[in-house]
Amino acid sequence: MTDQKTAIVTGAGTGIGKSVATALLKAGWNTVFCGRRKPVLEAAIAEAGKTDAKALAVACDISKADEVDELFKAVTSTFGRVDLLFNNAGMSYKSTPIDEIPVEVWNDIVGVNLTGSFLCARAAFGAMRKQKPMGGRIINNGSVSAYAPRPGSVPYTATKHAITGLTKTLALDGRPYDIACGQIDIGNALTDMAHAMTVGVPQANGTIAAEAVMDVQRVADAVVHMASLPLDANVLFMTVMATKMPFVGRG
Repeated sequence: MTDQKTAIVTGAGTGIGKSVATALLKAGWNTVFCGRRKPVLEAAIAEAGKTDAKALAVACDISKADEVDELFKAVTSTFGRVDLLFNNAGMSYKSTPIDEIPVEVWNDIVGVNLTGSFLCARAAFGAMRKQKPMGGRIINNGSVSAYAPRPGSVPYTATKHAITGLTKTLALDGRPYDIACGQIDIGNALTDMAHAMTVGVPQANGTIAAEAVMDVQRVADAVVHMASLPLDANVLFMTVMATKMPFVGRG
Protein backbone atom coordinates (compact mmCIF):
# COMPACT_ATOMS: atom_id res chain seq x y z
CA MET A 1 0.00 0.00 0.00
CA THR A 2 1.36 3.40 -0.94
CA ASP A 3 0.39 6.74 0.49
CA GLN A 4 -0.94 7.68 -2.95
CA LYS A 5 -4.13 5.69 -2.44
CA THR A 6 -7.10 7.62 -1.07
CA ALA A 7 -10.12 6.28 0.81
CA ILE A 8 -13.39 7.96 1.79
CA VAL A 9 -15.32 6.58 4.76
CA THR A 10 -18.81 7.89 5.49
CA GLY A 11 -20.12 7.88 9.03
CA ALA A 12 -16.50 7.97 10.18
CA GLY A 13 -16.93 9.86 13.42
CA THR A 14 -18.14 6.94 15.52
CA GLY A 15 -18.69 3.19 15.56
CA ILE A 16 -17.88 1.02 12.56
CA GLY A 17 -16.96 3.97 10.36
CA LYS A 18 -14.47 5.33 12.87
CA SER A 19 -12.84 1.92 13.31
CA VAL A 20 -12.58 1.32 9.57
CA ALA A 21 -11.29 4.81 8.77
CA THR A 22 -8.66 4.48 11.51
CA ALA A 23 -7.58 1.05 10.26
CA LEU A 24 -7.27 2.29 6.67
CA LEU A 25 -5.23 5.28 7.83
CA LYS A 26 -2.88 3.03 9.78
CA ALA A 27 -2.62 0.70 6.77
CA GLY A 28 -1.24 3.56 4.66
CA TRP A 29 -4.35 4.97 2.99
CA ASN A 30 -4.86 8.71 2.83
CA THR A 31 -8.26 8.66 4.52
CA VAL A 32 -11.16 11.10 4.41
CA PHE A 33 -13.27 10.94 7.57
CA CYS A 34 -16.76 12.00 6.47
CA GLY A 35 -19.74 12.66 8.75
CA ARG A 36 -22.17 15.34 9.81
CA ARG A 37 -20.19 16.69 12.80
CA LYS A 38 -16.72 17.98 12.02
CA PRO A 39 -15.52 18.18 15.65
CA VAL A 40 -16.35 14.48 16.10
CA LEU A 41 -14.42 13.65 12.92
CA GLU A 42 -11.43 15.68 14.03
CA ALA A 43 -11.49 13.93 17.41
CA ALA A 44 -11.48 10.54 15.66
CA ILE A 45 -8.47 11.57 13.60
CA ALA A 46 -6.65 12.83 16.69
CA GLU A 47 -7.38 9.54 18.46
CA ALA A 48 -5.88 7.60 15.55
CA GLY A 49 -2.51 9.16 16.36
CA LYS A 50 0.44 9.87 14.11
CA THR A 51 0.50 7.94 10.83
CA ASP A 52 2.48 8.09 7.61
CA ALA A 53 -0.73 8.61 5.62
CA LYS A 54 -2.78 11.80 5.72
CA ALA A 55 -6.25 12.24 7.21
CA LEU A 56 -8.88 14.80 6.27
CA ALA A 57 -12.13 15.58 8.09
CA VAL A 58 -15.03 16.70 5.86
CA ALA A 59 -18.47 17.48 7.27
CA CYS A 60 -21.19 16.26 4.91
CA ASP A 61 -24.85 15.23 5.03
CA ILE A 62 -24.76 12.41 2.50
CA SER A 63 -28.51 12.61 1.91
CA LYS A 64 -27.95 15.96 0.15
CA ALA A 65 -26.57 15.81 -3.38
CA ASP A 66 -24.89 19.22 -3.29
CA GLU A 67 -23.00 18.36 -0.10
CA VAL A 68 -21.83 15.05 -1.59
CA ASP A 69 -20.59 16.88 -4.68
CA GLU A 70 -18.65 19.27 -2.45
CA LEU A 71 -17.20 16.34 -0.51
CA PHE A 72 -15.77 14.75 -3.63
CA LYS A 73 -14.47 18.08 -4.93
CA ALA A 74 -12.61 18.56 -1.64
CA VAL A 75 -11.15 15.05 -1.83
CA THR A 76 -9.97 15.29 -5.44
CA SER A 77 -8.53 18.77 -4.91
CA THR A 78 -6.61 17.57 -1.83
CA PHE A 79 -5.48 14.10 -2.91
CA GLY A 80 -5.99 14.06 -6.68
CA ARG A 81 -8.02 10.84 -6.89
CA VAL A 82 -10.44 8.46 -5.17
CA ASP A 83 -9.38 4.82 -4.83
CA LEU A 84 -11.89 3.57 -2.26
CA LEU A 85 -15.32 4.50 -0.96
CA PHE A 86 -16.65 2.75 2.14
CA ASN A 87 -20.37 3.50 2.03
CA ASN A 88 -21.00 3.10 5.74
CA ALA A 89 -23.18 5.91 7.10
CA GLY A 90 -26.59 4.72 8.20
CA MET A 91 -29.38 5.09 10.70
CA SER A 92 -32.06 2.88 12.23
CA TYR A 93 -35.16 3.19 14.41
CA LYS A 94 -36.59 1.43 17.42
CA SER A 95 -38.50 -1.81 16.84
CA THR A 96 -41.93 -0.65 15.66
CA PRO A 97 -44.87 -2.16 13.70
CA ILE A 98 -45.15 -0.65 10.22
CA ASP A 99 -48.45 1.12 10.91
CA GLU A 100 -46.84 3.02 13.80
CA ILE A 101 -43.75 4.16 11.88
CA PRO A 102 -43.99 7.89 11.04
CA VAL A 103 -43.58 8.62 7.34
CA GLU A 104 -40.85 11.13 8.16
CA VAL A 105 -38.86 8.37 9.88
CA TRP A 106 -39.13 6.24 6.72
CA ASN A 107 -38.01 9.19 4.60
CA ASP A 108 -35.06 9.96 6.89
CA ILE A 109 -33.81 6.36 6.92
CA VAL A 110 -34.21 5.94 3.16
CA GLY A 111 -32.53 9.31 2.68
CA VAL A 112 -29.40 8.32 4.56
CA ASN A 113 -29.13 4.55 4.09
CA LEU A 114 -30.18 4.31 0.44
CA THR A 115 -30.16 7.72 -1.22
CA GLY A 116 -26.98 8.67 0.63
CA SER A 117 -25.27 5.47 -0.50
CA PHE A 118 -26.46 6.10 -4.05
CA LEU A 119 -25.19 9.68 -4.07
CA CYS A 120 -21.77 8.74 -2.71
CA ALA A 121 -21.45 5.76 -5.06
CA ARG A 122 -22.52 7.97 -7.97
CA ALA A 123 -19.84 10.54 -7.19
CA ALA A 124 -17.17 7.89 -6.55
CA PHE A 125 -18.02 6.01 -9.75
CA GLY A 126 -17.75 9.23 -11.75
CA ALA A 127 -14.39 10.10 -10.23
CA MET A 128 -13.03 6.58 -10.70
CA ARG A 129 -14.10 6.49 -14.37
CA LYS A 130 -12.38 9.76 -15.20
CA GLN A 131 -9.13 9.57 -13.20
CA LYS A 132 -5.88 8.21 -14.53
CA PRO A 133 -5.11 5.47 -13.90
CA MET A 134 -8.78 4.61 -14.11
CA GLY A 135 -10.58 2.51 -11.51
CA GLY A 136 -11.20 2.03 -7.82
CA ARG A 137 -13.32 0.13 -5.32
CA ILE A 138 -16.64 0.74 -3.60
CA ILE A 139 -17.52 -1.25 -0.47
CA ASN A 140 -21.09 -1.00 0.82
CA ASN A 141 -22.09 -1.70 4.42
CA GLY A 142 -25.02 -4.05 4.04
CA SER A 143 -25.66 -5.60 7.48
CA VAL A 144 -27.07 -9.08 8.07
CA SER A 145 -30.43 -7.30 7.79
CA ALA A 146 -29.77 -7.40 4.06
CA TYR A 147 -30.74 -11.08 4.38
CA ALA A 148 -32.88 -11.51 7.50
CA PRO A 149 -34.89 -8.83 9.33
CA ARG A 150 -35.22 -8.14 12.99
CA PRO A 151 -38.79 -7.66 14.30
CA GLY A 152 -40.27 -4.24 13.59
CA SER A 153 -37.48 -3.05 11.31
CA VAL A 154 -39.25 -2.23 8.03
CA PRO A 155 -37.35 0.96 7.07
CA TYR A 156 -33.90 -0.32 8.00
CA THR A 157 -34.34 -3.78 6.50
CA ALA A 158 -35.86 -2.44 3.28
CA THR A 159 -32.90 -0.11 2.74
CA LYS A 160 -30.37 -2.84 3.49
CA HIS A 161 -32.01 -5.22 1.02
CA ALA A 162 -31.81 -2.39 -1.51
CA ILE A 163 -28.10 -1.94 -0.82
CA THR A 164 -27.59 -5.51 -2.05
CA GLY A 165 -29.13 -4.51 -5.38
CA LEU A 166 -26.90 -1.44 -5.52
CA THR A 167 -23.83 -3.60 -4.87
CA LYS A 168 -24.67 -6.15 -7.56
CA THR A 169 -25.41 -3.49 -10.17
CA LEU A 170 -22.25 -1.50 -9.42
CA ALA A 171 -20.20 -4.69 -9.58
CA LEU A 172 -21.63 -5.28 -13.06
CA ASP A 173 -21.54 -1.70 -14.34
CA GLY A 174 -18.03 -1.10 -13.01
CA ARG A 175 -16.38 -3.83 -15.08
CA PRO A 176 -15.48 -1.70 -18.12
CA TYR A 177 -13.89 0.93 -15.86
CA ASP A 178 -11.90 -1.27 -13.44
CA ILE A 179 -14.31 -0.35 -10.64
CA ALA A 180 -14.87 -3.22 -8.21
CA CYS A 181 -17.81 -3.21 -5.81
CA GLY A 182 -18.37 -5.46 -2.82
CA GLN A 183 -20.51 -5.58 0.30
CA ILE A 184 -19.72 -6.34 3.93
CA ASP A 185 -22.65 -7.62 5.98
CA ILE A 186 -22.01 -7.07 9.66
CA GLY A 187 -23.66 -8.76 12.60
CA ASN A 188 -23.46 -7.45 16.18
CA ALA A 189 -20.21 -5.52 16.13
CA LEU A 190 -19.94 -3.88 19.54
CA THR A 191 -20.30 -0.12 19.13
CA ASP A 192 -22.27 2.44 21.15
CA MET A 193 -25.19 1.87 18.78
CA ALA A 194 -25.08 -1.90 19.33
CA HIS A 195 -24.70 -1.79 23.11
CA ALA A 196 -28.37 -2.71 23.52
CA MET A 197 -27.54 -6.15 22.11
CA THR A 198 -25.69 -6.97 25.33
CA VAL A 199 -28.71 -6.06 27.46
CA GLY A 200 -31.64 -7.43 25.47
CA VAL A 201 -33.33 -6.88 22.11
CA PRO A 202 -36.60 -8.19 20.58
CA GLN A 203 -36.46 -11.71 19.14
CA ALA A 204 -38.62 -13.29 16.45
CA ASN A 205 -40.46 -15.42 19.03
CA GLY A 206 -41.59 -12.33 20.94
CA THR A 207 -39.04 -12.54 23.74
CA ILE A 208 -36.32 -10.09 24.72
CA ALA A 209 -32.84 -11.58 24.88
CA ALA A 210 -29.22 -10.51 25.08
CA GLU A 211 -27.12 -11.45 22.06
CA ALA A 212 -23.47 -12.28 21.47
CA VAL A 213 -21.32 -9.45 20.12
CA MET A 214 -17.85 -9.14 18.61
CA ASP A 215 -15.05 -6.56 18.66
CA VAL A 216 -15.63 -3.91 15.98
CA GLN A 217 -11.94 -4.24 15.05
CA ARG A 218 -12.84 -7.50 13.30
CA VAL A 219 -14.94 -5.45 10.88
CA ALA A 220 -12.15 -2.95 10.31
CA ASP A 221 -9.71 -5.76 9.57
CA ALA A 222 -12.14 -7.29 7.07
CA VAL A 223 -12.68 -4.02 5.20
CA VAL A 224 -8.92 -3.41 5.00
CA HIS A 225 -8.55 -6.89 3.51
CA MET A 226 -11.27 -6.26 0.92
CA ALA A 227 -9.73 -2.88 0.08
CA SER A 228 -6.22 -4.26 -0.28
CA LEU A 229 -7.03 -6.66 -3.11
CA PRO A 230 -5.90 -5.79 -6.64
CA LEU A 231 -8.74 -4.54 -8.82
CA ASP A 232 -8.85 -7.80 -10.78
CA ALA A 233 -10.13 -9.53 -7.61
CA ASN A 234 -13.21 -8.71 -5.57
CA VAL A 235 -14.93 -9.89 -2.41
CA LEU A 236 -18.51 -9.50 -3.67
CA PHE A 237 -20.16 -10.37 -0.34
CA MET A 238 -18.62 -11.00 3.07
CA THR A 239 -20.53 -11.66 6.31
CA VAL A 240 -18.62 -10.85 9.49
CA MET A 241 -20.65 -11.62 12.59
CA ALA A 242 -20.51 -12.58 16.21
CA THR A 243 -20.20 -16.36 16.05
CA LYS A 244 -23.03 -17.08 18.50
CA MET A 245 -25.53 -14.39 17.47
CA PRO A 246 -28.96 -15.45 16.20
CA PHE A 247 -28.65 -15.08 12.44
CA VAL A 248 -28.42 -18.52 10.90
CA GLY A 249 -31.82 -19.84 11.86
CA ARG A 250 -33.04 -16.42 13.03
CA GLY A 251 -36.71 -16.74 13.95
